[in-house]
Amino acid sequence: MSAEPHNTTRRLPVLPTILCLALLWVLCLIGGALVGEPLPAGEVAKAVLHPIIPLVPPADEVTTGIVLELRLPRLLMAALIGAMLALAGAYLQSILGNPLADPYIIGVSSGAAVGAGVALALGIAPLWGGMAQSGLAFIAALLALALVFALARVGGRLQTAAFLLAGVVAGSLLWSLTTLLLSLAGQEQRTLLLFLMGRFTEATWGSVLLLAPLALIGIAFGIATAKSLDAFAFGEEVARSVGVEVERFKVGVLMLSALLTAASVSVAGIIGFVGLVVPHLGRTLVGPPHRGLLPVCALLGGILTVVADIVARTIRPGEELPVGVVTALLGAPFFLILLRRSLGQ
Repeated sequence: MSAEPHNTTRRLPVLPTILCLALLWVLCLIGGALVGEPLPAGEVAKAVLHPIIPLVPPADEVTTGIVLELRLPRLLMAALIGAMLALAGAYLQSILGNPLADPYIIGVSSGAAVGAGVALALGIAPLWGGMAQSGLAFIAALLALALVFALARVGGRLQTAAFLLAGVVAGSLLWSLTTLLLSLAGQEQRTLLLFLMGRFTEATWGSVLLLAPLALIGIAFGIATAKSLDAFAFGEEVARSVGVEVERFKVGVLMLSALLTAASVSVAGIIGFVGLVVPHLGRTLVGPPHRGLLPVCALLGGILTVVADIVARTIRPGEELPVGVVTALLGAPFFLILLRRSLGQ
């Protein structure tokens, strides 16, 4: 089943759409920076825009400190994670030829959850400035990926159907281990639950600097290999006929998707539906060609997660909701609408 082969219907022009989404992305950052202790809106806008556009005058010192040290790292981490999950979803839907492919069906998120649970169970989560949990989650996610690749290889070749099935099986096995760790977590049970439901509360400039290169690589790779990704929308045989080294390319794309997902889950937990819904929305806006689709997906994913973070912080004053719950509430109905529309065509 194809992710969505090229449709000759022309949607919005790509470049103006990207520029409009980039502007909306910046506005979402400014809006997110206003959430919390009240600050002058003009000063907040200056604090956000000055690092991006030096011609904008700087904000006052108090506002600059609050925005740059507390609020902006969280917002940028949310935007980067949304972009990475959206890119991973777009890659998987294209390479696997399945419109329901999602970054979390390949077992990586379950592996990261096990790693985080082990870190909490061993009491080492606070080590290295709190990065031990994220580090172990990332390592466990990569080990889960290695297991899925080992299970999916048939006759020396990676079968896409076997890859999906292996991801589901490995994910189910690892999720049962997570449930076991959750039952043994004791006082750390709430911490593990919050990780499983997704959160941006532990954002730092360090995490932003770690994620930003991966997000840029995810976009650059897609733009550089857009023609090969487009060919895969019509199946492996078509891709092979136009000169794509199918096996090598397939493994490379799957590994990049898993790496983007593993990095996202390891620092923020499980943020559902972004990688599933955003690629469909991107295709609705600009069509399937990946040269335009992937930048649009990155921006849309960032906007969605930033908006979800704003909702999580404001919908219930005094108590923050898990971001993963908000993305599920926003994403599930939207995806059902998209699914209904596609079935009606």
